[in-house]
Amino acid sequence: MKNRWFSVLCSAVLLITMFGATTAQAESSLGLHVDGAILIDADSGKILYEQNADAPLGIASMSKMMVEYLLFEAIDEGKISWDQQYKVTDYTYAVSQDRNLSNVPLRRDGSYTIKELYEALAIYSANAATIAIAETIAGTETEFVKIMNEKAKELGLKDYKFVNSTGLNNANLHGMHPQGTGPNDENVMPAKSVARLAYSLITDYPQVLDTTKIKSKVFREGTDDATKMDNWNFMLPGFVYEYEGVDGLKTGTTEFAGHCFTGTAMRDGKRVIAVVMKAVDANGQGSYKARFDATRALFDYGFSQFSEVEFVSEGYQFKGKETLDVLKGKEKEVAVQVKDPIKMLVKTSEKDQYKPKLILDKKKMKEGSLEAPVKKDAVIGHVELVKKDGSEDYGYINGKSTQSEVVTKDAVEKSGWFSLAMGGIGHFFSGLWDSGTGFVKGLFN
Repeated sequence: MKNRWFSVLCSAVLLITMFGATTAQAESSLGLHVDGAILIDADSGKILYEQNADAPLGIASMSKMMVEYLLFEAIDEGKISWDQQYKVTDYTYAVSQDRNLSNVPLRRDGSYTIKELYEALAIYSANAATIAIAETIAGTETEFVKIMNEKAKELGLKDYKFVNSTGLNNANLHGMHPQGTGPNDENVMPAKSVARLAYSLITDYPQVLDTTKIKSKVFREGTDDATKMDNWNFMLPGFVYEYEGVDGLKTGTTEFAGHCFTGTAMRDGKRVIAVVMKAVDANGQGSYKARFDATRALFDYGFSQFSEVEFVSEGYQFKGKETLDVLKGKEKEVAVQVKDPIKMLVKTSEKDQYKPKLILDKKKMKEGSLEAPVKKDAVIGHVELVKKDGSEDYGYINGKSTQSEVVTKDAVEKSGWFSLAMGGIGHFFSGLWDSGTGFVKGLFN
């Protein structure tokens, strides 16, 4: 009988365990048919979801986000201007005439402004126009690729490899691919690095969205070369896969990379960035629909499951640690408080799992106290959010954490020499008295 009940109990435990594991797995996965994916909060860089996000994969024309970043940077630094004219080279002419690629036609003897080349890149993913911008900034695409890789390192991207400016396979570049790269090489990067690139682009140059949200525009309107440029981002309002709030950012498609997309959308003041790589449908076939369906799932998850919560208000003080002792000061203690509020996008169902943690800067402390003089608003540490159970979430795309400085509320001046001297004498005799030695007792016997 005991063996029978033991078997029943084991079976029950097994079923509960299997059900719990299955439920947990279902909650942790969005059922995306992709080789890699990630969703982040565009304001803080907090990762909301990731799936194989550290695996280096083909990025195709999503590479052009790096070109956009370097273009805006060059404009800001005054190295080039929007109305600067570009003279077509043999390289850009040959690529522009390839109708198998996304392109606007460039005349061999033509001249084009950087502004119209940029619009062709951002709206229509025009490849020859992209190379033209690379040549304008660096002289040659070979030199520009070096700059791309250097900037990737500077931005903190990982496991990246840029071999050209467009994201095409080098085999499509008519034998004129950048020097030092292979004839069949292609740009690669993990979804996490793609998201960090997009995050940097939107943060540093938000004006890029003014162009990426344009649904359609005519290149060289009113000329024989007029070309209607319909945006490849079919999630923009009015397109077949439209999604409320979408205004960017960059699609990508090659045989090696599959169907990729870096999308961004804003709703109710909340912006998210999603990256999907090599998206396929339920039958394993890559398609435009597959990448936009995967992006939609990420957007839905972000907007429906997450909300911004203020965990720490401005001026917040930790209970029991409202003040710190001050050595050699006219005041014996000083109040400390959080300088700025801490807000974070968190899963609504998990908002009660976080708590603020005070971390004092040991380098600014002496024997657990501050030493006078102490300035008002002096930074003496920081507060960061941690999970109550000690577990970790996905973290941040920029490697940071949600935190705010802890500062002094008032200033404390240093005591004068006489007060310090008297304090030292008092401290000396107090030490003798408190020690309870026979020497002190003997003075009164």
